[in-house]
Amino acid sequence: MRIPVNTASHHYEVVIGNHVLKDAVETLCNNLPKVDKMVVFTDKNVWEAKGDYFQANFPYAFDVFVMPPGEECKSFENFKQAHSFLIEHQCTRKSILFAFGGGAVGDVTGFVAATYMRGIPFVQLPTTILAHDSAVGGKTAINHPEGKNLIGAFYQPEAVIYDIEFLNSLSEKEIRSGMAEVVKHAMISDNAWYEQLLSLPSITNIPSEQLANHLKSGIEVKAKIVAEDETEQSVRKYLNFGHTYGHAIEAAAGYGGLAHGEAVVIGMVYALLLSERYGKITRETTTAFLRFASSNGYPLDAVFNYPFETLAQYLVKDKKADYGELKFVLLQTIGEPFIQPIELSECREADKEYRALLTEVLS
Repeated sequence: MRIPVNTASHHYEVVIGNHVLKDAVETLCNNLPKVDKMVVFTDKNVWEAKGDYFQANFPYAFDVFVMPPGEECKSFENFKQAHSFLIEHQCTRKSILFAFGGGAVGDVTGFVAATYMRGIPFVQLPTTILAHDSAVGGKTAINHPEGKNLIGAFYQPEAVIYDIEFLNSLSEKEIRSGMAEVVKHAMISDNAWYEQLLSLPSITNIPSEQLANHLKSGIEVKAKIVAEDETEQSVRKYLNFGHTYGHAIEAAAGYGGLAHGEAVVIGMVYALLLSERYGKITRETTTAFLRFASSNGYPLDAVFNYPFETLAQYLVKDKKADYGELKFVLLQTIGEPFIQPIELSECREADKEYRALLTEVLS
């Protein structure tokens, strides 16, 4: 499967399929200007789990930069070490980077590519379901102690190559986290698809062909939005559904304390509650999603670990905030997102309502 991504700055393809790494990389490189060096950025866990398959199927010689796993690779220190590695290996503007890993690896590799010698090409090779979202669209970033993804750039890859073989060794927690973004794409675009996902017996045990189709649908939603709004001035903000409150609780838990998708699901329940006030979402819809999330193992009760005042410290730092006003992505109905300014006092009320609903439904 090939999905075109056409942005104002760049056109590229997302390739999805089983055992597509070798052919897709060869096809890509045959259509690029001459490359002098290839450098693979990955993390310790990915390299240990999938490095043998990668080395057996990657068709060219390469150097490899192995980073700490998880959000730790998005530190200032690792960003500096990555640049030092490229300098030491005499990389030039004709060199190309490959981001072989999950969303964090893709984020930092893209930002290194955007900044090394003012920009060199890179390719996304996602190894998680979660990265079907982050690998497409050109958002790159590292973290600051005060917040996630505060330092970054919009910088599009040359291609995204999604070899489904990489997903075979994912843990249940990683699958659950990744499927959160698939569900998000359905919620902002297509009620029928959303209902189909809600009816699955298990979100973590989907046959590979069916999973590939869900990933394709999610990437198509992302590609369409990114083509219309590459730098998040308007409709691209819809992709942040669930992320405002979700990022706050993820930050409060400490990066790594909650999987990103787990935090986003918590944020989506919160956004549905606000959508009851400002849109046409019913309590029945909110409760149905809450039960779906709970039955699939999303840790909704994590919210009880953090008082609202703790979460508020992170809410006010959200990238979507303008002039001190919080902006939430809400839903008129499933498939119809919109942006709504919300006062912090109302966020506090919704947080209280959320905790009460969790207690009621999950008890």
